[in-house]
Amino acid sequence: MDAYWLDWANLLLRGAHVITGIAWIGASFYFVGLDSSLTKPAEESDRAKGVGGELWAVHGGGFYHQQKYPVSPARLPESLHWSMWESYSTWLTGFALFTVLYLFNAGTFLIDKTVFDWSPSAAVATALGFFVAFWLIYDAICRLFGERENGDLVVGALVFAFIVFAAWLSCRLFAGRAAFLLVGAMMATTMSANVLMVIIPGQRKVVAALRAGEPVDPVHGKRGKQRSVHNTYFTLPVVFTMISNHYGFLFGAKQNWLVLVLLMLAGALIRVSFVLRHKALAEARPVPWRWAIAGTLVVAATVAWLMPAPQPAVAKGAPPPTFSQVQAIVAERCQLCHNAAVASKNVRLDSAEALRSHAQQVYQQAVVMKLMPLNNATQITDAERAQIGRWFEAGAPAR
Repeated sequence: MDAYWLDWANLLLRGAHVITGIAWIGASFYFVGLDSSLTKPAEESDRAKGVGGELWAVHGGGFYHQQKYPVSPARLPESLHWSMWESYSTWLTGFALFTVLYLFNAGTFLIDKTVFDWSPSAAVATALGFFVAFWLIYDAICRLFGERENGDLVVGALVFAFIVFAAWLSCRLFAGRAAFLLVGAMMATTMSANVLMVIIPGQRKVVAALRAGEPVDPVHGKRGKQRSVHNTYFTLPVVFTMISNHYGFLFGAKQNWLVLVLLMLAGALIRVSFVLRHKALAEARPVPWRWAIAGTLVVAATVAWLMPAPQPAVAKGAPPPTFSQVQAIVAERCQLCHNAAVASKNVRLDSAEALRSHAQQVYQQAVVMKLMPLNNATQITDAERAQIGRWFEAGAPAR
């Protein structure tokens, strides 16, 4: 029954997290794209009012005229739309999902004793420490170097170096699947902290100054813009880590930390290309595709690097493994979690009939996606996976 309720919690939290994440990412992409697409106001009256940029758009059968006041409009309306709950809701649902799946089951999902043998409580404390440490160090880097000359380059280099270190350390401490997700959750926590700790407080101070008729300190706008841009560059790397747990060949790779870094880097480069594309189109310049090309090349190089070695050729016409051979592999590698006493995910593999009825699931999880056994706890070999694959592809014969 506990597993039943955990599955429902997983489903509902995952659905809520995806929906709120779409809302947050959509808002982030929209405003970054809007900022990059603004042009100087055509009307003198708009410039006199303090409008710094405008955009005319058509959508849904209507026309939209959007204007941006870089510092302060002459009149601030009583009703303002604030973009913050998309971020908070995404983090809250994501952390709840992480707690249900990983922290409550640390011994199974966080820990791989072949990577690092430690207690569940220590693993949970360290995982939570990643969230706190990354935010504190990232925030310190931004505050110390972000407002200096060439500060953006220095901040970018230092943050990237710290992410590389965090990816390496995470993959040395946690199971590969958890390590990938943890790095993404760490970055997502910082994205939400940027909204909660920097962007929204700065905006509130600006609004308070405008309502009081006091001068506006432009530093709040600069800091908010900096953190907003960082958030948009983090977005695609974070999305990659969220979906990576479906692909065992990635988090199970020998140098999985480097796989993680390379694919996050590719996502960031592609996102840079999209941001610069908006600017180029607004200024009628050629689109700088070089960033997207660079990201695509990083992906292509990773694909080539991870390509498995050719399996020994099977003689043409050679019979597939017998059912008894496959059953022996499953008994040794899979029945620990799929038997009458445990039946993980309501799947039993401890009888001939049960194995045949679940043959497709075994093939998908153990051969195609290489997700099972979880963290490869039973040390199934590639040759054994190949045997199961040949048996299934031959029609899963009963003999």
